[in-house]
Amino acid sequence: MEEQKKNFKLVSNKKTRIMLPNILTLVGVCIGLSSIKFAFDGKFEISIFAIIVAAVIDGLDGRIARLIKGTSKVGKELDSLTDVISFGVAPGFIMYFWTLNELGRIGWLIFLVYVVCVALRLARFNVTSNTEPSWRDNFFQGIPSPAGGVLVLMPLIYSFSDLKLFDINPKIITPYLFVIISIFLISKIPTYSFKKIAVPRNMTIFLLFGVVLYFGLLLVYTFNAIVLSGLIYLAMIPASFLHYQSINKKHFLASEESEDHEDIL
Repeated sequence: MEEQKKNFKLVSNKKTRIMLPNILTLVGVCIGLSSIKFAFDGKFEISIFAIIVAAVIDGLDGRIARLIKGTSKVGKELDSLTDVISFGVAPGFIMYFWTLNELGRIGWLIFLVYVVCVALRLARFNVTSNTEPSWRDNFFQGIPSPAGGVLVLMPLIYSFSDLKLFDINPKIITPYLFVIISIFLISKIPTYSFKKIAVPRNMTIFLLFGVVLYFGLLLVYTFNAIVLSGLIYLAMIPASFLHYQSINKKHFLASEESEDHEDIL
């Protein structure tokens, strides 16, 4: 009887490993949906924080699933559905309540186009994601949906910051930014995924210091740090494109050389 009590488990270890990342994903989507309520009530600062927290959770749930070996097909589909809500619908509604509604039907059309592009981008990712490790895993096709969700919020975030980089009303650039980000989402421009970052041991302490410094800046100068991060990310897109082309060319030449050797043999 005592042996049966010891072996009794409500949930198997395997199911627990699968459930934990999915629960984290669902928490993220609840936070993303809550940002819409905050924006509807005019609490735009809190809605921005909610999207940022949802983006952090989105970056963690997949890594935690791989770390504890809790990945599943359900988790992958659930993650994509939550991304559409947290980084498509939620940022779109936030910006619609802030300024897009002033454009009437055009504003609603811009909102719809953006959400559709987020959905298309995630659908393509699910179909084209590689199961086998490859150097291409370091790059996305187009910008990822969490980055797109934060970037479309940039005019609103900029309005709360102390930065005066551009002498322009941020509301004016909002519809144009929505169109540009929508194009980037469905484009095939390679962008860094930051999934695999090889850091030498002697540089680990500097990396940790940089991470701590960045989060410190986020806590002290929240909106300023987010705006500068967004600008740096946009500046990295041309760099990632050139880097991808360089690596792709090297692999293409290497494959051609291997084929030539096989023909000779």
